[in-house]
Amino acid sequence: MDTPHKSAFISVVGRPSAGKSTLLNQICGEKVAIVSPVPQTTRNTIRGIRSRPDCQLVFIDTPGLHDSEKAINRKLRDLATRNLAEADMILYVVDSTRAPGKEEETIASLVAPYVAKCFGAVNKIDSRESDTTAARLFLSQKVSGLRVFDISAQTGSGVEALLAAIEAAAPEGPAYYPEEFYTDQEPVFRIAEIIREKVFLHTRNEVPHAIYVDYRSHHMLADGTLVYEGDLVVERDTQKGIIIGKGGAMIKQIREEAERDLAEIFPYAVQISLKVKVDPHWKKNDNLLKRLIQ
Repeated sequence: MDTPHKSAFISVVGRPSAGKSTLLNQICGEKVAIVSPVPQTTRNTIRGIRSRPDCQLVFIDTPGLHDSEKAINRKLRDLATRNLAEADMILYVVDSTRAPGKEEETIASLVAPYVAKCFGAVNKIDSRESDTTAARLFLSQKVSGLRVFDISAQTGSGVEALLAAIEAAAPEGPAYYPEEFYTDQEPVFRIAEIIREKVFLHTRNEVPHAIYVDYRSHHMLADGTLVYEGDLVVERDTQKGIIIGKGGAMIKQIREEAERDLAEIFPYAVQISLKVKVDPHWKKNDNLLKRLIQ
């Protein structure tokens, strides 16, 4: 008799910079989510897909849960918590290099009611600052009964054991995506995310959360190159100067590095055209935030 096929949608939650996006990329074997040292790099639900002959797991990388009442942070928090109830399973990622604090306690309280469908991943065990004992003690106290695995999202250590447990617990279900898919993101979204990653990496202390990428248009050239046109929107004129850089050096570096990364992702070349604009009120624009955060 054939083995029944399994599938599950898994919400990945944790504090900003816990390593959720790095783990998602490790699981999928491809760059699905952007990664940077800046907390709350992820603003959307990013789907990463792992397909095996008898099981398909769809991981939803949610924004890091952060205690703040700013409009953008409230929307990020609402997005992450909504997925807890809707997901088939939850993967709670804890950074073992940081002591649990108020934010971690808040997340644990949100996860605890769903412990029956939840797995814990104590991440960054490869770091010198890792304290897995403290992380596990916290989880045993705050989310009693949680199945916990020690992992390194960076090196992949422990990830296969975690995945094996998740696959074993997955319910019967169909494959929702073709086997070759490792994400369901639209190309223009992925391009904008890679651009944003480069901004984060090069302006981490000056600009990151004050910027968004506003897609304008795209078209294909006769040679098959995709031309992407967009705006980098910042809050202040000083930030505009940082993004452009002396003689346009910074925006050129952002564009060229993004194009190189995209050449590894897509089967065609991507040519990026960017302009920098200032909108001091974009974080307070509710309609814009609804479009950016979903």
